[in-house]
Amino acid sequence: MSVLQANSIVMKKLLVFTVVMFGFGFGLVPFYEKICEVTGINNLLQADTIAENTQVDTGRWVTVQLDSNTRGLPWEFKPLQSNVRIHPGELVQVVYEVRNNSDREITGQAIPSYAPQLLGKHLKKLECFCFSKQVLKPNEVRQMPVQFLIEPGLPTDYDTVTISYTFFELGGD
Repeated sequence: MSVLQANSIVMKKLLVFTVVMFGFGFGLVPFYEKICEVTGINNLLQADTIAENTQVDTGRWVTVQLDSNTRGLPWEFKPLQSNVRIHPGELVQVVYEVRNNSDREITGQAIPSYAPQLLGKHLKKLECFCFSKQVLKPNEVRQMPVQFLIEPGLPTDYDTVTISYTFFELGGD
């Protein structure tokens, strides 16, 4: 086999590999969206979702406990109130405060979690610091709002739910 034939075979294999990887990359998007839909994570509120909610269930109350954690960060992170009492369907804003206690700039990302887990299907966030990474300068303090509503479709036997955020440090870009 000549060098030209060997190079031709390698080139064909690389071309096939490139096409397969390109297709795999496109296939991951709907797969990721389905995983997020099933687990209730990363549910960004879309404009059509806002239009669906026209009713506030004033006949019942839900207590939302607010929790905060950090993992491997020299940050203080806390909600300014530990809980809020709301009507399902009511738009609410709560504020979290974060402080970088180090002498270096740090980038972090907050990951939400919910209890009970089914809350993720009924919680719609309009604004959240968890949508993007947060860069804090040394000793910087920042207040960050979260605007959300809990859909009236939340089963009536749940009168207390928990929204928790955990900040993790992000490495280099």
